[in-house]
Amino acid sequence: MRDDNCIFCKIANGEIPSKTIYEDEKFRVILDLGPAAKGHSLILPKSHYKNLFELPDETASEVLVLAKKLGAQLKDKLNCDGLNVLQNNGEVAGQTVFHFHMHLIPRYTDDNQKISWIPGEPSQEELEAVKQQIIG
Repeated sequence: MRDDNCIFCKIANGEIPSKTIYEDEKFRVILDLGPAAKGHSLILPKSHYKNLFELPDETASEVLVLAKKLGAQLKDKLNCDGLNVLQNNGEVAGQTVFHFHMHLIPRYTDDNQKISWIPGEPSQEELEAVKQQIIG
């Protein structure tokens, strides 16, 4: 299934040119036009899924295997020092295009990127309360 109004559907299916580094029958992997670092890539399914929660389990499994394969290739070819594998769901989480995609961001010792958060300091009681809320 595709969404004719989705820019990532159009890119993934070759209607809009991209710097493609990998393609098969289900996915296209492109270089990000606004990279966080050299080699920043996006894994795009050719079918439209708004976010992780719409992704079929089989496709979710395949995307992680693909991330592992291409992450290793990026590390080998670009000699990066590390790799962030990042996937956002919802506007508040940083998703700006509502077509599931996974970021592969090569990291370099002096790239000056900060992909982090401020760690909280919950008490054991607060952690237990959250645990109970999640598991019931």
